[in-house]
Amino acid sequence: MNVTKTTALAHSNIALVKYWGKRNTQLNLPAVGSISINLENLHTTTSIEVKEHLKSDELFLNGNPAKKHESERVRSFMDLLRKKSGNKIFTEIISHNNFPTSAGLASSASAFAALSLAASCVFGLQSSKEELSELARQGSGSAARSIYGGFVEMKKGSRHDGIDAVAIQLAPKEHWELRLLIAITSESKKETGSTDGMKLSEKTSPYYKGWVKSSTPDIDEMRSAIYNKDFQKLGELAEFSCLKMHGLVMSSRPGLLYWNGTTIEVIHAIKELRRRGTAVYFTIDAGPQVKAICLPKDTIQIKKELEQIPGVKKIIETPLGGDARIIGGES
Repeated sequence: MNVTKTTALAHSNIALVKYWGKRNTQLNLPAVGSISINLENLHTTTSIEVKEHLKSDELFLNGNPAKKHESERVRSFMDLLRKKSGNKIFTEIISHNNFPTSAGLASSASAFAALSLAASCVFGLQSSKEELSELARQGSGSAARSIYGGFVEMKKGSRHDGIDAVAIQLAPKEHWELRLLIAITSESKKETGSTDGMKLSEKTSPYYKGWVKSSTPDIDEMRSAIYNKDFQKLGELAEFSCLKMHGLVMSSRPGLLYWNGTTIEVIHAIKELRRRGTAVYFTIDAGPQVKAICLPKDTIQIKKELEQIPGVKKIIETPLGGDARIIGGES
């Protein structure tokens, strides 16, 4: 019996070794590999329902009709499913994030991972996780990682068709109990999206080739740190990759600065905490939010310190999350 309505949930993820740059824009193939952790308390819930009267897909985001560019992006993605399945159905898509959208918290990652899973179900595709990862990547590069829980590596691949540009799980969330404290410094949408920022960096930054070349040893070291549960090594590598990526971004022409003043204050606070003996490290994606990586025993102290910084709107605490999954459906 065909499924006509289904709901999927996928978690956001934060890259410890950053992804920035594409080797093929049309297929969304990354120029570098990356390693991320999946976040339990940040997620997207997406419901898809087949409606016979529709002539195109309809998208609602966080309770409102999607903007034109958002709808076009999703319709193009759904065309991939129609081509793959041979099914010409159109759907109503209702998606909701429980965290700020387009603000440097990887909302597109959880959104397209949830959409990939729900849409595959509605279109009758019996997709493996590897196939879902490949599909999700075509919607958003980081979405390939949100199919899996825990610690995840994204392979940049080498094939022109992108079949080998998929994510794999390095270890489930139970492997190592870590915490993230996310300092929200702005809930506004960023002016320059990641895709446009990547294009600009590739075209104009004198450091872009060095960034791509230096990514492989970062991946190898981070993989080792995760397997060996070496928290200091993980934290130092995460900060190195973060600052290297933002250095690349700032060196574009014109330079991009995703941070605000509070971002800098939080970085200094984390460095001071570490100087005083607390094991905590930072990472920042393409946005102003700072993610403090720590061990469970230190979360109360770190959260208390960061909450006192003027400009920090709130702190989101989260353990590592699980795989993307179906949470409801109708035939």
